[in-house]
Amino acid sequence: MGPQPFLRHGPAFKVWAASLSMAPVNIFRHGADEEKAETARLSSFVGAIAIGDLVKSTLGPKGMDKILMGGGKGGTVTVTNDGATILKAIGVDNPAAKVLVDMSKVQDDEVGDGTTSVTVLAAELLREAELLIAKKIHPQTIIAGWRKATQVARDALREAAVDHSNDSARFQEDLLNIARTTLSSKLLTHHKDHFAELAVDAVMRLKGTGHLESIHIIKKLGGSLTDSYLDEGFLLDKKIGVNQPKRMENVKILIANTGMDTDKIKIFGSRVRVDSTAKVAEIELAEKEKMKEKVDRILKHGINCFINRQLIYNYPEQLFAQAGVMAIEHADFAGVERLALVTGGEITSTFDHPEMVKLGHCKLIEEVMIGEDTLIHFSGVAMGEACTVVLRGATQQILDEAERSLHDALCVLAQTVKEPRTVYGGGCSEMLMAKVVTDLANRTPGKEAVAMESFAKALMTLPTTIADNAGYDSADLVAQLRAAHQENKTTCGLNMSAGTVGNMAELGVTESFQVKRQVLLSASEAAEMILRVDNIIKAAPRKRVPDHHPC
Repeated sequence: MGPQPFLRHGPAFKVWAASLSMAPVNIFRHGADEEKAETARLSSFVGAIAIGDLVKSTLGPKGMDKILMGGGKGGTVTVTNDGATILKAIGVDNPAAKVLVDMSKVQDDEVGDGTTSVTVLAAELLREAELLIAKKIHPQTIIAGWRKATQVARDALREAAVDHSNDSARFQEDLLNIARTTLSSKLLTHHKDHFAELAVDAVMRLKGTGHLESIHIIKKLGGSLTDSYLDEGFLLDKKIGVNQPKRMENVKILIANTGMDTDKIKIFGSRVRVDSTAKVAEIELAEKEKMKEKVDRILKHGINCFINRQLIYNYPEQLFAQAGVMAIEHADFAGVERLALVTGGEITSTFDHPEMVKLGHCKLIEEVMIGEDTLIHFSGVAMGEACTVVLRGATQQILDEAERSLHDALCVLAQTVKEPRTVYGGGCSEMLMAKVVTDLANRTPGKEAVAMESFAKALMTLPTTIADNAGYDSADLVAQLRAAHQENKTTCGLNMSAGTVGNMAELGVTESFQVKRQVLLSASEAAEMILRVDNIIKAAPRKRVPDHHPC
């Protein structure tokens, strides 16, 4: 009897076909990685929750700071409790964590404050979602419940918002309260009254335009934080040239970005062969003549102040001094841009058509001393709202953190001037939203109600975290706060200086409606996006190949 034929319908074929169907088919390039279903979802949740836990301890007026150390040669040290700054500085590899980091950056760019709140809320929503998925509730059911919860929370927030923009005195008080509330969770909390007034004065000068570029912040070491002040006009951290007037009135300014350093031989990439040093002198003379002609063309604009982004060498500086023109060199690009904005001029590079150049104007330029440094002060600039905030402090880290804190306050105030509605802080708004979401969950049949309850629970973690960070009994305080809101005491929130539940309207803990709304919407959208994920595919890393074509 010979060997049996391999029949397509025989038992051996069936076993072979079954084993083939069980073998995993890899369609990706070698080195690519794929995570499916539960594994993908778990890795997303873990990454996002870890990011939330990282910044959680910085939330609220009693939040702690983080030290971020750079890995470079200098090893820069940053001390901060600003959520966006912390998340920007850490390199994350988890895709869900990256979503939260980007969301925090957008919050910072959009409204300036609430960067920690938005990250913590999104992370808590995902923590709740993890528990619901463990109970076999489908992600789409959770998302449907969250969407309805977000809508009612947003409506409740809108109804609770108050608008005092018609009454200038009350609106001014609102702005001061918002600035104090924003600064109370930052380094400047002990000097918040001083800096709140400083920030409100600066923003009110903008007359509602919201051009924060015209507020210039200069940091100078020395003194203490209380020595910081607001200066009307514009300060440039540069020095006036040698033998030139140190004070000028009714100034016409030409702002330029041009090379004024060609009075010495600088011929790159070419060789000049001469038979005597006299010929070198001739070349230098020709260069000098070229420079003199350029200076004459600049002076034809009828100016008495010339500010250049690049260097001005000795010879042109001497020519300007002879013409009685103040010349300022090497004004950095940000300085030149801002100077052009506030003096009403334009940055020029060619000087052949004086009639087409827009000059900047200001009433007075003089040198002033701040600490041990000399700065140039421009007062009476064309853009009347321009001002400079001078920050003083003991160390560079304090100055950097003070600048970040003040920038947050300025951003929030500029947004509030455009969108004047305000809500109460101290966990009051979160508890208000949690209450309406819980009420909706009680009226909703089906599994969506469970998702809504989880949304309310996530909102309540914000006041819980604020109390925890201050070392108070959060369970007791949040229970009291929830009971107060059930009795329709809608202005109740956490009084962090006494560790009790207090009336936020009396304490003046006010926040911008725009900030709170953005926190709610950004966090729910980001959490929803991460929850939808059921597959993570990582591309194969690019192989390192030796470079056979070095430049």
